[in-house]
Amino acid sequence: MTEPTAQQEVIQAVVDRVSAYQDGAPEETVASELRKGFDEAEVEMTDDQIAALTSAIETNAGDVDAAEVLGA
Repeated sequence: MTEPTAQQEVIQAVVDRVSAYQDGAPEETVASELRKGFDEAEVEMTDDQIAALTSAIETNAGDVDAAEVLGA
């Protein structure tokens, strides 16, 4: 197994933070909070990546491996 890059670690940290605080929140709220977190971390994410992470958070009750979802 390869070690995650610094960017992958930041992405996972944002996903973990949003997952913890937004469990059960509407999908739009989760997507908005992901965008805010990535903006604060200065990580560029596409709308498709945000949508995939949002869906995974909703489907998996917050337990999300960002690298797996994003195919990294």
